[in-house]
Amino acid sequence: MLFKITTKNAPIMLPTSSINSRVLLSVAVLSLLLPAVAIAKQGTSSSAAPSMEDMRLYDIANAASASRLHKDVAKLVSFGTRHTLSETESDTQGIGAARRWIHAEFEQISKDCGGCLEVISLSDTVTGKRIPNPTEVVNVIAIQRGMLDPKRVVMMSGDIDSRVTDVMNAKSISPGANDNASGVAGAIEAARVLSQYQFAGTIVYAALSGEEQGLYGGATLAQYAKDNDWRVEAVLNNDMIGNIAGINGVIDNRSVRVFSEGVRIAETPDEAKERYFSGGENDSASRNLARKIKTLADQYMTNLDVMLVYRLDRFGRGGHHLPFNKAGFPAVRIMETNEHYDRQHQDIRVENGIAYGDVIEGVDFDFNAKLTALNAISLASMAWAPAPPTEVTIAGKVSANTTLSWQPSDAQDIVGYRVFWRLTTEPEWTHSRYVGKVESFTLNNMVIDNYLYGVASVSANGNASPVVFPGAAGAF
Repeated sequence: MLFKITTKNAPIMLPTSSINSRVLLSVAVLSLLLPAVAIAKQGTSSSAAPSMEDMRLYDIANAASASRLHKDVAKLVSFGTRHTLSETESDTQGIGAARRWIHAEFEQISKDCGGCLEVISLSDTVTGKRIPNPTEVVNVIAIQRGMLDPKRVVMMSGDIDSRVTDVMNAKSISPGANDNASGVAGAIEAARVLSQYQFAGTIVYAALSGEEQGLYGGATLAQYAKDNDWRVEAVLNNDMIGNIAGINGVIDNRSVRVFSEGVRIAETPDEAKERYFSGGENDSASRNLARKIKTLADQYMTNLDVMLVYRLDRFGRGGHHLPFNKAGFPAVRIMETNEHYDRQHQDIRVENGIAYGDVIEGVDFDFNAKLTALNAISLASMAWAPAPPTEVTIAGKVSANTTLSWQPSDAQDIVGYRVFWRLTTEPEWTHSRYVGKVESFTLNNMVIDNYLYGVASVSANGNASPVVFPGAAGAF
């Protein structure tokens, strides 16, 4: 006859002839302790990696509304022109009316979430090649303060201003529907979606002015960030996120480009010398920010392919992420894959049967919603994740092993770190390993010369920071 004791692990079968009451009691007590012992061991083991998936991000990926974006773009188009030098006193026409409407929209979103946004207008008076007379350039920004680390900031931006063929023409009708009402509407819609959540870090939604006249709004906000000691982890500059029909004849609603600088424009001569001998020309913080965005899209979005473009911007052209790069902040440009140049910077007209002009009919709002969602999941994941590791270093010269080290953090949202590596010819990170809450880790029998390495901070909620490449070349 067998005596059966059932535990959470497996039934234990003992012959009754070989046991007594004391043995039975010991086995019963052991059966109660086994699960607790296993749980305790798992909780203290550095090999117990947290989930790499946050289910909330699937909801956020589906929350952006094409109809709300259509309404917002139509409203921005209704102001006639949003040229930086246009009318500022009218309530219905010009850039002044547009930015007051944006301010009111952010205020309404804040009211709906119980005052979760701080809405401010940030201005500077500038002159330049395209601004001959002193002109007030005004940004409208909404700040959703982080609950744990409010000085750590991730940001989404779009440009308010529009233009026609003559960059100095502030009078003619300039709808700027795709360039860049689509980006401003995206920032407003992202605020609507994400204001329903709370985050560890701060999220900033920015409508910037003066882009077409010289990237002035971005420079003003970058300086404001420095003056207020913001640790800017990411700037997502959205410039044209609504067009799906390219000048090349391609119609594509399922891909997006993310541009990023390779070598940091703010790099010092000493940092350049270090990078020259140790690598990192393809691993700036901005470039690893771009890789992070692609990773999130691959996980949480469907029917959207992120094309990483290893270039600051389109050939010979620029955008509002550049002032942030110059200030030393990680910043990328997010935009449609196939541009239609007949619909950019053009007087509205028809010539030889070709319609020119940036009108609302050229915006696909389902696509606009899709790219807004890409921004929203990127902002949310990084704001829920811990801050990227700091002071990351690497060692292993003339050694069989490679060791990564970083500054330990006592931030309560960090549960551990994940190290990454890839072949030097690979464009994206291909391998990673969770290593627990440590301050260094050695990869045995991995020669430092043959791979590129990085490290990210990990939270319990399944989110990780962008990967940090060792040294000044990759520092956030």
